[in-house]
Amino acid sequence: MSYILIFITAVFVNNIVLAQFLGICPFLGVSNKTETAIGMGAAVAFVMTLATIFTYLIQSLLTYFGLDFMQTITFILVIAALVQMVEIILKKVSPPLYQALGVFLPLITTNCAILGVAILVIQKELTLFESVIFAFSTAIGFGVALVLFSGLREQMALTKIPKAMRGTPIALIVAGMLAMAFMGFSGVDKTLAILWGIAK
Repeated sequence: MSYILIFITAVFVNNIVLAQFLGICPFLGVSNKTETAIGMGAAVAFVMTLATIFTYLIQSLLTYFGLDFMQTITFILVIAALVQMVEIILKKVSPPLYQALGVFLPLITTNCAILGVAILVIQKELTLFESVIFAFSTAIGFGVALVLFSGLREQMALTKIPKAMRGTPIALIVAGMLAMAFMGFSGVDKTLAILWGIAK
């Protein structure tokens, strides 16, 4: 049940973009088309899950040698290396997706959501398996927010919007409304935990 709670909390209650405001750059930059949003979501899921596994293991080494102060720079280097690997794979496996993502693929390197999750699992003192579930769930939450927002932006492109509101202004307003909609999930994790306790 704890794994289900981790999943629900990461995807809906504490959505990395809409509740914690991490990963805003790709959220706004790659959300013009749903196809690109799905590709970016998949790439982030892959990198975020792998990065969390590697950084979790590296943190153990840093703690053992008393080098905890090297955490941030070490994690950034690991994430950068993983992004390079994803870039090479995408270039060979799916050239159209690689071209569609364009400059936003290297932006995963500086995506604070990935670094944020890597640090969060250490702060929350999760086990390795819980960390992987948390990272993957957070990536799904990121993908869900990205795809929903891209769908809304595609719909907005077909509607008449006042000239002063076109582009970034209306996108930020809609993103705020989407974040408010996700606030409706707050407390769901606690309710499930209580119900699970009663069922036991």
